[in-house]
Amino acid sequence: MRTGLSHLFIPGPTNVPEVVRQAMNVPMQDMRAPDFGDLTLGLFEGMKSVLRCETGTVMFFPGSGSSAWEAAITNTLNPGDKVLMARYGQFSSLWVEMAQRLGLNVEVIDAAWGAGAPVNEFSARLANDCKDEIKAVFVTHNETATGVASDVAAVRRVLDENFHDALLFVDGVSSVGSLDFQMEAWGVDLVVTGSQKGLMLPAGLGILGVSEKALEASKTATMRRAYFEFADMLKMNADGYFPYTPPTQLLHGLRKSLDRIGAEGLDTVIARHHRLAEGVRRGVSAWGLSLVAERPSLYSDTVSAIRVPDDIDARQVLRIAYEDYNASFGSGLGPLAGKVFRIGHLGDLNEGMCLTALSIAEMALFRAGVPLQLGSGVGAAQAWFADAANARSVFHVAAE
Repeated sequence: MRTGLSHLFIPGPTNVPEVVRQAMNVPMQDMRAPDFGDLTLGLFEGMKSVLRCETGTVMFFPGSGSSAWEAAITNTLNPGDKVLMARYGQFSSLWVEMAQRLGLNVEVIDAAWGAGAPVNEFSARLANDCKDEIKAVFVTHNETATGVASDVAAVRRVLDENFHDALLFVDGVSSVGSLDFQMEAWGVDLVVTGSQKGLMLPAGLGILGVSEKALEASKTATMRRAYFEFADMLKMNADGYFPYTPPTQLLHGLRKSLDRIGAEGLDTVIARHHRLAEGVRRGVSAWGLSLVAERPSLYSDTVSAIRVPDDIDARQVLRIAYEDYNASFGSGLGPLAGKVFRIGHLGDLNEGMCLTALSIAEMALFRAGVPLQLGSGVGAAQAWFADAANARSVFHVAAE
């Protein structure tokens, strides 16, 4: 029998704050009632603030981030359109697979798992596209499988430098609400995210930020779609309604999550994620282990993918942590299975939770045979968190 708390340190779904859980504990209500817009209309504007999207539009589709991937593609592109994508982790690979299955002509750049978006190669391919055959460029902002954050602004720069008119698609599932993301400033045409990561909700909402340029493209796009039709959504959203039954409880939770982000301040949220992630990284370094990300400029502030020694099976580390210490860490995906485990550090998180994650991971690694000094990772993180220069005050939202 397990006692105490079960610890969730995966990169999504993330911990749901108690006040958000309570906000979702409401009776079912009429989604056609005349006052339903009192709940929903403010959510569209709140998400625009999180995306830093001034002129675009926000839409909510019931589903995970993958549903928003599909909505973005089918509403703005045509069968056979040529698109430029890169594979450098599990989720960027899955996006490529979806685009191929939906009938797009995908020009794929393969990069190492641990590298970021291949900006220079994107630039070369765009420069050679003299007939503007490439209709869209896809970037996974934060590759959750490898703990790598890519430079979206740099991709926009190479599009502009090559005077290319392709749409810019961004997977922001594990970055929006946690990492710096600037839809307007970076010229992003479609950004995809989900409710279960930085927004601190259960899975169930696929969220899209759509630029005016992308909305214009949706008017002539011929890819087949029904449930994910932008036009149906926009028509109903104008008054706060949906073309089908929405997940009302999640919308109530989103209201509370957006309030919490607003109270802490988005810039402070981003800074908090960086400070906590750096503490985790210092702990990993103290163990003598390395991250999958190839260099510090690529380190993600929402998830760290940690390599174990060659003679250690990371699945054993995960098993010990789960069965003996009531803790879940992320597994290695694809070619990283058994070689890597992941610590998610995003959403409703603080220093004590990160220290707990490091402490449990340290014990599990030690028991799995990794030659480390118990307390070393925790101590390194404590030193970072205790340093007055790093321990800037974070506004904690009081439970209501």
